[in-house]
Amino acid sequence: MSGGKDGAPEKPRPKSASPESDSPFDIWLKRGLHQLFDDVANEPIPEELLRLIEEDRDDRTS
Repeated sequence: MSGGKDGAPEKPRPKSASPESDSPFDIWLKRGLHQLFDDVANEPIPEELLRLIEEDRDDRTS
């Protein structure tokens, strides 16, 4: 009897993503998401957000 840590059946592992195995839907979805979000993802991180992250990091280590 195999199962996960909580005794529930293990879920099947997804196939490794490779361009050769992408379905037409996967290709369409990836292209659409890239068209929508690449510009946003490539924007620089605002200085205020970087400052907040650094402050939080400093608070956690002290």
